[in-house]
Amino acid sequence: MNNATIEVRKGLAGVVVDFTAISKVNPETNSLLYRGYPVQELAAQCSFEEVAYLLWNDELPTQEQLAAFAEQERAGRALDPVVRRVMDALPITTHPMDVCRTAASVMGAQHPLAEDSSREANMVKTADLFAAMPAVVAYEQRRRRGQDLVEPRSDLGYSANFLWMSFGEEAAPEVVEAFDVSMILYAEHSFNASTFTGRVITSTLSDLHSAVTGAIGALKGPLHGGANEAVMHTFDEIGIRSEESLDEAAARAKAWMEDALSEKKKVMGFGHRVYKQGDSRVPTMKAALDKMIAHYGRPELLGLYNGLQSAMDEAKGIKPNLDYPAGPTYHLMGFDTEMFTPLFVASRITGWAAHIMEQLGSNSLIRPLSSYSGVEERHLR
Repeated sequence: MNNATIEVRKGLAGVVVDFTAISKVNPETNSLLYRGYPVQELAAQCSFEEVAYLLWNDELPTQEQLAAFAEQERAGRALDPVVRRVMDALPITTHPMDVCRTAASVMGAQHPLAEDSSREANMVKTADLFAAMPAVVAYEQRRRRGQDLVEPRSDLGYSANFLWMSFGEEAAPEVVEAFDVSMILYAEHSFNASTFTGRVITSTLSDLHSAVTGAIGALKGPLHGGANEAVMHTFDEIGIRSEESLDEAAARAKAWMEDALSEKKKVMGFGHRVYKQGDSRVPTMKAALDKMIAHYGRPELLGLYNGLQSAMDEAKGIKPNLDYPAGPTYHLMGFDTEMFTPLFVASRITGWAAHIMEQLGSNSLIRPLSSYSGVEERHLR
C-alpha cells in the first residue's frame, strides 16, 4: 500500500481502540463520569475509599462493604521492610517516581500471588498496592528530608493517615478533605497514556504489578503526570513572595505569562486533549485550593494563579487542566514539588487496576500496525 493513501493518527489522536465501562467524559455536560457518576458529585459526597471500591466493583459500597474494605486497607498500610531496604539503597537524588516504580516492582516480585492473574488474585494485589503506596510516597519524602519513618495509624481514614505518615502530625479536617478531593479527581481518566500503557502490558498476559510499573513509567513524563510539578516550577520561577497582595502577585504573573507566550514557551497546566470546554475537574479542585489558601493565609498564591490563568485565557483562550490547581494545593499542604506526581500514582492505582482487570476480562493482544517510511529494499554486495 502506498504511504500516501494511509492516514496515520499521530499519538493515536481520535482513534477508538476498545470499549470501557469505567469512565467517560460526557460531552453534553462536560462531566467526567466514574461508572456513570459525575466526579464532582463523588468528590462532594464520597470518600476516596468509596470511589476506589466503585471503580473496582462497578457500584458504590454499602456500609458493611465499606467497613470491610476499610479494614482490609488499614491492615496493609505499613511499609514492607524489604521495600524500605530497597528504597534506602537508592540515592536521595533519585527521582521519587523512579522510587515508586521500583517499589511497585519489588512488591510484585515478592507477592504470594505474583503469577496468579485471576480476578480474585488481582483484587487482592490491587488492594495491597492501594494500601501500601501511601507509605512509599510518605517515606520517600521523609527520607529525602533526613527524617525518620512515621508508622501508619489504623484509627485514621486513608487521606488522614497519608498526611500523618508524610508529616508526623494530624492534619486539620479541611486539609484532609482537600487531599481526599484531589485523590478522587486523579483516580481515573479513561485511556490516558499511563492507563493505555498498563492495558498494553496486560494484553500480553503479563502480571498486574508489571502493568502498574509500566504505567508509573508513563506517568513520570511531564506531558502526562509530571505537569503538576511543572506548574509549581512556574510559580517558583515567577517568585512566590509572601508579603505581596493578591493583586500585586497577579500583575507579576500576568506579565510573566505574556513574556513566556511571546517567546513561544510551553507553559504546563493548561489545555487537555479530551476537554474542549475546559477540564471538568478544575472547578472542584480550584474550590479545594481556595480553601487551602484561606486556611494557610496565602493570598499571593491565588494572585499568581489568577494572573497566569487570565493571561493564558486572553492570549490563547486555553483553560487550565487539573494539574494547575492541584500543584499549589499540594505545595500549601507541605509536600515537596518532586512528590506531586507520586501522589498522582497513589491515586491513579485505582484507575489502573480497574482497567487492568477490564482488559483481562475481554483480552486481545494490543499490537497496532505501522507504515514504513525508511529506505526501500536493498542488498549487501
